[in-house]
Amino acid sequence: MEVPLPISDLLTRQLEFTRFTDYADENYRSRDVFSFHRPETLQELLQDDDTLRNRMQHFPTLDASGFRDCQTTAIVNLEASFAQNKPRALIQMATGAGKTFTAITSSYRLLACAKAKRILFLVDTVSLGKQAEDEFRAYKPVGESRTFAELYGVTRLKGAGFPKDSQIYISTIQRMYSILKGKELPEDIEKEAEDENVGLNTDPREVVYNESVPPEMFDVIIIDECHRSIYNVWKQVLEYFDAFLLGLTATPDKRTFGFFNQNVVSEYSHDDAVIDGVNVPGDIYSIETKVGTEGAIITRQTVEYRDRLTRAKRWKQLDEDVEYSKQRLDDDIVNPSQIRTVIRGFKDALPRMFPERAEVPKTLIFAKTDSHADDIIQIVREEFGAGNEFCQKITYSSQNAEEALSSFRNEYNPRVAVTVNMIATGTDVKPLECLLFMRDIKSKNYFEQMKGRGTRTVNYEQLKAVTPSATHAKDHFVLVDAVGVSKSLKTDSRQWERQPFTSLKKLMLDVASGNHSESNFSSIASRLNRMEKQLTPQELLQFSEVTGGLTIREVVRALVDAYNPDKIEENAQAQHAHDYELTESDLAEAAQQMRAEAATPFCDPDVRDFVENVRRNHEQLLDTVNIDKVTFSDWDANHVAQLDEAIQTFADFIDANRDEITALGIFYDLPWAQRHQDLETLKAIHDKFTEALGAITIQRLWEAYAIRRPENVKARGAARTLTDLVSLIRFQAGYQDELVPFSDRVNYNFMRWTMRKNQGNIKLTDEQMKWLRLIRDHIAMSLSITPDDLELTPFDEHGGLGRFYQVFGKEYMHVLNDLNEALAA
Repeated sequence: MEVPLPISDLLTRQLEFTRFTDYADENYRSRDVFSFHRPETLQELLQDDDTLRNRMQHFPTLDASGFRDCQTTAIVNLEASFAQNKPRALIQMATGAGKTFTAITSSYRLLACAKAKRILFLVDTVSLGKQAEDEFRAYKPVGESRTFAELYGVTRLKGAGFPKDSQIYISTIQRMYSILKGKELPEDIEKEAEDENVGLNTDPREVVYNESVPPEMFDVIIIDECHRSIYNVWKQVLEYFDAFLLGLTATPDKRTFGFFNQNVVSEYSHDDAVIDGVNVPGDIYSIETKVGTEGAIITRQTVEYRDRLTRAKRWKQLDEDVEYSKQRLDDDIVNPSQIRTVIRGFKDALPRMFPERAEVPKTLIFAKTDSHADDIIQIVREEFGAGNEFCQKITYSSQNAEEALSSFRNEYNPRVAVTVNMIATGTDVKPLECLLFMRDIKSKNYFEQMKGRGTRTVNYEQLKAVTPSATHAKDHFVLVDAVGVSKSLKTDSRQWERQPFTSLKKLMLDVASGNHSESNFSSIASRLNRMEKQLTPQELLQFSEVTGGLTIREVVRALVDAYNPDKIEENAQAQHAHDYELTESDLAEAAQQMRAEAATPFCDPDVRDFVENVRRNHEQLLDTVNIDKVTFSDWDANHVAQLDEAIQTFADFIDANRDEITALGIFYDLPWAQRHQDLETLKAIHDKFTEALGAITIQRLWEAYAIRRPENVKARGAARTLTDLVSLIRFQAGYQDELVPFSDRVNYNFMRWTMRKNQGNIKLTDEQMKWLRLIRDHIAMSLSITPDDLELTPFDEHGGLGRFYQVFGKEYMHVLNDLNEALAA
């Protein structure tokens, strides 16, 4: 800007909205802002030689060396969106495809190329914030010798303070709200992700101007895991800042698309990721039990009850029969036999699901509650005859959860982890190969996120480091459905009709974090009022002790009065002379004070813990009478249909490419001289195979035959070669009765060939056998061998064709032809 512009041109006020225009932008456009920019900000804008939006139109060409195509597409399209001055953009990218890497690359380019001043990276849990911080610090831009943290300041906000010397700020959205409000954040509110449906009927958080964090503080805000339904509640926090908003998610819903103005700059689905080898697909294995499906009846008798928290047991005589459905299991009714039957069924099915494994694959079990998780852990250890290290709990309430999570990722133990919500979304455990659902999920998005824990890829070396019996890289995961989760009705979000259906825990955390809405207050008051009638005198006394002398009735009264106009006026009048005429401001001030006082008890985590625990049914009835049994244990019917479809697709592929396959000589047991087996031709057929069958890889097709025709299929070992396509084609075409890895066929033929040679008068020498084994391995990988191949690795390390001639003499070509004829037969 050469000439300072009048403030009236920079800012106009229409009704209660403030709109800002920077006429130095090439295509200037007014926009809503929360409040007037600070004078020093305006001064900086006037003195800047160009504007952020102008610089965003001229990003240099991206050097995408080492990037995935989906990451390159997302970054390029995002920068095109910035260039068009679109205020909001959404990147939809499958779990494991590198959303955070993409966001960090974009952040670097915004700082380095567009001269952005500060970027805010928002998450919804502390653990995701730590994960993002580690990735930012370790990131090294293409062509740079220094890491991101050496180039720019990276700060993760942990308290109420707000340092001003960084360029990247990482924060939970809850903490950012508390900073704007100038309030301390309850310690436990950042630990757990927002419920998928929070905010559907909850009043949005209100924010006020904070001069220490003005609206122009950030140029760009990146919202991680933005599929969560945070926009009803946290929308004011996001819109407080005069910044571009970028959302990252694998599972957007209608609210997500709406919030980001339907500006989807990149779409990369799970199916796309599977085809590209970025994700692995999942198979579904179902286990059904009689009690788990039908429930049971406990006839009148003496039964055990167990305290939900202390787990102390007592005996009690039932007054009448107790009939329970599957929905009550692991809530107020616990049937240890039902849990044991599922775990035993899972253990018995493991050889079918992972036939090549000597140990249990890394498995994550989803439990309903912490109490349910404790029951599962005990039974898993018993059924597998294992110790504490074998199976561990990883929940928000468990001790050393982060340490256990790290071990689950990187070490042999634990083999099995049990969680409720902590690692259900967002958390990366790449070696995870099995998900066991022992809880149902009604939210479509949440279920997809939970399944995403199994989709991460991991190479053979990394998998073998924690699962020694693994014979190849992770190429799929198995979802074990013990509760019908894969069949139950899913919705984008549960359409709750009124606020009381939100959990009490969430309501109290909501109030503690500053949401003093009438719906929150009335819902808590209603539940506390009911609770008072259910508690014992001793528990009522404990409530008074934990709240510093307040009774439940007093807490309820304060919540109700906070929105009672008469009580508000009464309190406002009490602060002034009797004849003082109250103003709207006086009433608003009194109401705010009353609401803050009514919310005070819930700011104490001890009060919240007491209410959350004491409100529950203290005891669970232990059903040790009804012994459960497995009624179904097999691959899911839909999955079996998909396997049959894959096999049929492969058969169609063979028919469509019969001429090329025939030319390759795969179909016929012809003499070597009449065969034309050529690796390049096989590669061309494989390329067509990949194009035609998409996500159906050689390994997945092999597994399909293993499940549908197990008596005719031999498992593949560590040698997973392109030549196995030959075995698949011959098996499907009916030219061999068994599906055997090509390398196994070559090894068997080699054994027979060497035995025949050694039966004569001349025995093969050690050096000859060494050469023959090298040739065997080459044919297993490449179908055949020629004299020219002997000049390449690994033969050149042993003297090449010249040494081979010396070892076998004039018969060397006969030896090669004989091996080609015999081994690839």
